[in-house]
Amino acid sequence: MIVSVRRAGRHALLVEVADPAEVPDLAARIAAAAPPSRIEVVPAATTVLVGTDGDLEPVRALIERVVTAPPGTTADPAEADVDDEVVIPVRYDGPDLDELTALTGLTRAEIVAAHTSRPWRAAFTGFVPGFCYLIGGDPRLSVPRRARSRPRVPAGAVAVAGGYGGVYPVASPGGWQILGTTDRVLWDLAADPPALIRPGTRVRFVDIATSGDAAGGVGGGPVIRQPADPVPADGADGTDGTDGTDGTDGSDSAGSGAGAGGADGRSGEGVTRGLIVVSPGPLSLLQDDGRPGWSHLGVGRSGAADRASFRHANTLVGNPPSGVAVEVTFGGLSVQARGDLVVAVTGAPAPVTVDGEPAASGRALPLRDGARLTLRTPASGLRTYLAVAGGFDVPRVLGSASTDLLSGLGTSPLRRGDVIPVGTAENRYGHSGVDATPPESAAAERVPTGGTLVLTVTAGPRDDRFVDPGALATGEWVVSPQSNRVGLRLDRADGAPGLVGVDDAELPSEGLVSGAVQVPPGGQPVLFLADHPVTGGYPVVAVVDPADVDRAAQARPGQRIRFRYATV
Repeated sequence: MIVSVRRAGRHALLVEVADPAEVPDLAARIAAAAPPSRIEVVPAATTVLVGTDGDLEPVRALIERVVTAPPGTTADPAEADVDDEVVIPVRYDGPDLDELTALTGLTRAEIVAAHTSRPWRAAFTGFVPGFCYLIGGDPRLSVPRRARSRPRVPAGAVAVAGGYGGVYPVASPGGWQILGTTDRVLWDLAADPPALIRPGTRVRFVDIATSGDAAGGVGGGPVIRQPADPVPADGADGTDGTDGTDGTDGSDSAGSGAGAGGADGRSGEGVTRGLIVVSPGPLSLLQDDGRPGWSHLGVGRSGAADRASFRHANTLVGNPPSGVAVEVTFGGLSVQARGDLVVAVTGAPAPVTVDGEPAASGRALPLRDGARLTLRTPASGLRTYLAVAGGFDVPRVLGSASTDLLSGLGTSPLRRGDVIPVGTAENRYGHSGVDATPPESAAAERVPTGGTLVLTVTAGPRDDRFVDPGALATGEWVVSPQSNRVGLRLDRADGAPGLVGVDDAELPSEGLVSGAVQVPPGGQPVLFLADHPVTGGYPVVAVVDPADVDRAAQARPGQRIRFRYATV
């Protein structure tokens, strides 16, 4: 039964249901009824987030059509792309078994029997790709999380907490009670789909000690292969992705590139056209338009933090707006051309030099073979974009070259000596060399240049969880140094208290959108950016308009911000 439908910004709706068991079926029906690649469906504890890049009214009509359809007139969730049953063989030797006996009053044998006695069902994904929250287990195993989370839980750990079950797909921080471990692969980028367990999957745990099968049990399956540990940025609690920041308390390089596998083959062997990295600066990442369509598996869209500046750079050199470009944080990048190229620099106004001579940003520039382009520290803003005609020809992970700092997916950060190949496809302006100059883009750069940055917001889906949600737009906030591509931590500029909740009741995890302003119990908001978590458990008081999310991505630590509510 639908309890409510709430707006989550200008491009998403949050559908709340009365019974958590309804979530997987509702999400499956909405996804099956939607036009392909037009919406994003994110199931959570008691909600389904439905987002789009376009007009919201068709999404509203779609939801109404699905929830009011007579039985049998919409897609059967059983036909969704999930296995009928996934069997997980477990070695029940976890470090928390003694604590679980104290919490439940059960013996170790009774805990194992309770965990294996009934099938579980995957309800929604969590804080890392491939982590699914399982429901339907024995209620006697509904225990609280550990008082202190572990800095590293190994891949394959089988655990319970808060009435849910789960299996850690990769090594990560975590605070659940660990019963044991499995050798089954939960997350494999070589598989299609990469997640073994997806929302709607039925899961059955078996005891290796009694089944005698350590390699996968019924249904088989490979053992864990993990050459690198995609650990979320410091601060991710690893329990439900709801610590309010999920990684925004570290530098912009925290947790990056863990799933990239070294230098992604950027040795330069056989590359005749490309850029040689002389110096990467503090942090330089390859970014494109991101990887939409994977949120239901716990993978956020990611992509360029300032999409307007990123697309502007591609437009200037004649690439498709979504072409791969370099996102440079706080300048410092120096590259040398291999072959004759055409490049463009946009975003934060970093002074540009070519072979030591000043060059213009915001337009196409010739870069002759052997020439060196250097970006100095920008006078304002944070992120500068470098695009090249033909685009960068680099590997994709789940269809995208973007580096996601939270999940560790994508290409690794640029390093000294990397050679980034450039594609040879002719762009729309017909460049065959470096002498033709395309027209400048009409897109305006909107990088903060000082003073207070004013961001337009709409009311969030949980503004009713605050005594005075309008207090967000009262006074100014300041960007904390504990910010990165995941999000901006904000403190009151005058030291005044933050936002006050109506009570201390916990909010079940629910889907998040870029621009969501989430408020932890301390009252200091977090404004989520490109690498935000897919779900979170603190209330969202407001959502920043998409164009202003780009501007927020250019805010440096110390930048003052004021919010302004728009009428929708």
